[in-house]
Formats: sequence, C-alpha cells, structure tokens
Amino acid sequence: MLTPLDIQNREFKRSFRGYNEDEIDSFLDQVIKDYEQLYRENVELKETIERISGKLENYQHMENTLHSTLVIAQETAEEVKLNAKKESELVMKEAEIQAQRMIDEATSKVRRMTGEYEEINKQLQIYRTRMKTLLQAQLEMIAQAAEDEDS
Repeated sequence: MLTPLDIQNREFKRSFRGYNEDEIDSFLDQVIKDYEQLYRENVELKETIERISGKLENYQHMENTLHSTLVIAQETAEEVKLNAKKESELVMKEAEIQAQRMIDEATSKVRRMTGEYEEINKQLQIYRTRMKTLLQAQLEMIAQAAEDEDS
C-alpha cells in the first residue's frame, strides 16, 4: 500500500514545457495531507475493529458460558424435581405401610379384647349360675331347717 511518505518522496522527471512545478507541488502537498489523514483514520479504524472484535469474542464466550450454565441449571432443576417426586412417593408408601400396620395392630387388639370380653362374660355367667345355685341351695336348707323346726 502506498504511504504518505511514498507520495512525498516521489519525484518526477522534468521536461521542457511541462506542468507548473509549484502547482504540482501544491497539489501533491494537498494529496499528501489528505492521504495521510485517510491513512491514520484507516489505522485507527483497524485498531477499533480489532478491539471490538476482541470484545465481541469475549461476549460470545460469555454467551456460550451462560447458555451452558442455563442448560445445566435446567437439567439440575429437572433432576431435583424428579428426586423430590421419588422421595414424596417413598414417603407416601412408607406412610401407607405404617398406617396398614397400625390398622392391623388395632384390629388384632380389638379381636384380643373382644375375646377377653367374651371370656369375662362367660365367667360372669358361670359366677351368676353358681351364685344362683348356691343361693337356691341355701334357701332350700333354710326352708328345710324351718320345716324341721316346725315338725
């Protein structure tokens, strides 16, 4: 690429009846000045592009990292939800088993107490019958003794 210094150092051959050297020099000075300004702007723009490209690359890296993090967070949330569901099902099953065990124990206790109640009722009936028999025997003895006294 042509630099401003190349333009400045360029020399042309002189010829008889050529162009006016002062006009050419003045024009070349203006071209050098404008070209130098464009050259600097071009260098600055290239530097700006490099800087912005670096930032863009950094932001793209951050975007990829955030995307990966989001995917991992979603997977973790799904896993936590699944584990919570499994745990709740396990707790429910354990509660059902414990409830069934308590029902079985209560049923067994009711049967046992019913058996004891029936046994106590039998014993009460036997006691009543014995007492009744004893009282009748006593009444008969009293009646017999009263007859014996009267006779």
